[in-house]
Amino acid sequence: MTGALALLALPRAFGCSEASAAAGASPAHVYVSAARFPKNAYGVVIFAEDGRVLREIPIRERGHDVAVDPVFRRGVVFARRPGAFALAFDIDGAREPSLFAPPPNRHFYGHGIFARDGRLIYATEHDAETGEGVIGVYDATGNWRRTGEFPSYGVGPHEAIVLADGKTLAVANGGFSNDLATGRESIGIGVMEPNIAFIDLATGSLKARHGLSGDLNMLSLRHLVETPRGDVWFGGQWQGAMEEAPSLIGCVGLDKSVRLLDAADAPGVALRGYIGAVALSADGRYLAATAPRADRVIYADTETGKIVREIAIDDSSGIVPAGRAEFAMSTGKGVVRIGHDGGEPDLRTFSSTEFDNHLRRV
Repeated sequence: MTGALALLALPRAFGCSEASAAAGASPAHVYVSAARFPKNAYGVVIFAEDGRVLREIPIRERGHDVAVDPVFRRGVVFARRPGAFALAFDIDGAREPSLFAPPPNRHFYGHGIFARDGRLIYATEHDAETGEGVIGVYDATGNWRRTGEFPSYGVGPHEAIVLADGKTLAVANGGFSNDLATGRESIGIGVMEPNIAFIDLATGSLKARHGLSGDLNMLSLRHLVETPRGDVWFGGQWQGAMEEAPSLIGCVGLDKSVRLLDAADAPGVALRGYIGAVALSADGRYLAATAPRADRVIYADTETGKIVREIAIDDSSGIVPAGRAEFAMSTGKGVVRIGHDGGEPDLRTFSSTEFDNHLRRV
């Protein structure tokens, strides 16, 4: 990480109970991420833009993404795929965290999203009996009871987002599943059929589904964001030979087929076949995609479909908007880089902390 480690190192206090920062002024911007600590300890870190750790919440195993409910200021961290736990917590610590789990024949696949009114949460899951993807529906009004499910219309659903209409769920079906005996061993790579599915939240029925052509079927579609124009942009992870990696970034719509960026403009080989996360700038114009294996972040103009900028940042994966056209980024080495609309970024280093794949802003 260029120039980052010379900055702020923050003391930590992590144990079996929650840790809170000393009293201070209410922060303007608050972020949350799953993290790993020494001695294989895991937790959720809630921190302010100035680097103050506001809360640390222990979790029993590695987490992946945190779904944030802006209505009631809650979060849910999901286990890394294939996982069997989720932990719901108050951002401000008003209530004790609540642990919940999928049925025995289901496993979480790392992501979830709240309904616009905060009353339900939708989780991407794997059906261990059929190998198909499902969307588990949970009551977020108090007990986190599972109330139902509907198909994800593919295998290996990863991130899902509720579109601006509040009625449609877009799901990135990665195209392969994981061996539950070993946890991370991939199954079905050779017969992958990745797709983006658009699902009616009221009925669970399929509105549209867009896949990839045969020569691109090993591009696992993983992470999503919607632009103000209604396009859904995605980042993928190539499962084939690295020298054959295509462009990893593209867009799709309810009535638009998948379109990848020009491979010469965004070469998958240079990005080492892996996009860790995507985010849209606050003004809705620019997409940022992290490539942690290539130690860089690339920016695409969603109106022209061209790469307009890239920066070097060591092991960056989590990313969220932080200004009109800037982003906050977290790394697996405990660094957070917060941009300020063309000015010099703020860099924070959190000692003994390895941020996991995703960063969210409260």
